[in-house]
Amino acid sequence: MDHKKIPYYGLFAALAILMGYVEMLIPIPVLIPGVKLGLANVIIIIMMYFMDTKSAFFVSLIRVILSGLLFAGFAGLLYSLAGALLSFAVMALLKKTGKFSIVGVSIAGGIFHNVGQIIVAALAVENVRMAYYLPFLLVSGVVTGIFIGIVAKTALGYLKR
Repeated sequence: MDHKKIPYYGLFAALAILMGYVEMLIPIPVLIPGVKLGLANVIIIIMMYFMDTKSAFFVSLIRVILSGLLFAGFAGLLYSLAGALLSFAVMALLKKTGKFSIVGVSIAGGIFHNVGQIIVAALAVENVRMAYYLPFLLVSGVVTGIFIGIVAKTALGYLKR
């Protein structure tokens, strides 16, 4: 382990948790449950490109667990964990191909985060009809993915300088 990176882990984890908390304070006027901006993902995507995928994964995991325990409760933790793990796996694979821009990777992350949450919701309530929300959540995943990707790309430009 590179000991010079340890302060970055703490900083990025704290920022990701803070962004998740700030997001909870922002009212989103949408009628579809589960639609969120995904502000904490800005930090995770920045880590994927500024540091490495492995570091970003561990900070993402720490963020989801701590945020879930602090702000969302056990059910919220399960939904967040499912969405974050699926989202991260897809983003890591797309980034590794080198064929997708940071915005493209972010869009895929937004989409698959929602897919992961719908899967857990359908299993939790034992009702496949939860999939009716999926088209709306896919659109929101694309829109928020574009926003998050642009913010991460802009911030990354400043970090690399």
